[in-house]
Amino acid sequence: MPPLTPAELSAIAVSLRVAGVATLCALPIAFALAWLLTRRAFPGKPVVEALVNLPLVMPPVVTGYLLLLAFGRDGPFGQALGALGISVLFRWTGAAIAAGVMALPLMIGPMRLALDGVDDRLEAAAATLGASPARVFRTVTLPLARPGIIAGLVLGFAKALGEFGATAIFVSSIPGETETLPLAINAFLQVPGREDSALRLALLSIAIAFAALIAAQAWQRRATAHRR
Repeated sequence: MPPLTPAELSAIAVSLRVAGVATLCALPIAFALAWLLTRRAFPGKPVVEALVNLPLVMPPVVTGYLLLLAFGRDGPFGQALGALGISVLFRWTGAAIAAGVMALPLMIGPMRLALDGVDDRLEAAAATLGASPARVFRTVTLPLARPGIIAGLVLGFAKALGEFGATAIFVSSIPGETETLPLAINAFLQVPGREDSALRLALLSIAIAFAALIAAQAWQRRATAHRR
């Protein structure tokens, strides 16, 4: 197979940067929501669960359009960022926001399963020994839930890496800035003679996604075995 072209390498670099930033920024939000939905009962909980999972069932282009309304020049977040001299439109940071929103539900699922599997008797025992709630969380809850957290992180990264619809609507496809792997594949397919580039990137995307799923399943099996 011929070496990757500069355009292909650029798409890979943008994708890795966007997916990495998206998952790292979404991680604390995902864990906080997983904790809230697993450990707390509150009015309107079904509504919050539905909103969290909405990006999974809603067309990605709708998500992208809503992000455009929210972060556009006249949107609430866009105006707030504009006052600080910041804009995420047509920037890789905007692509990271879109990818993070789409990845969030997939990250929450494994984290909820992991938190649900933590033996509350161990947490109670640590508390009776004088550990503060923060120390119980840091030394008992977090280590036991770590496999699910990592599994969610891996799945979120894979989803962010393959995000297309929301990114295309929100920040468009700009080579070297917002053109991720899916957007580059679509662009190559529109140009006669670039089918080979599209195929190479498609195979690379499949390989990365496959590796991420295998890793996530391994961490899930580890979490299940630990609970037993």
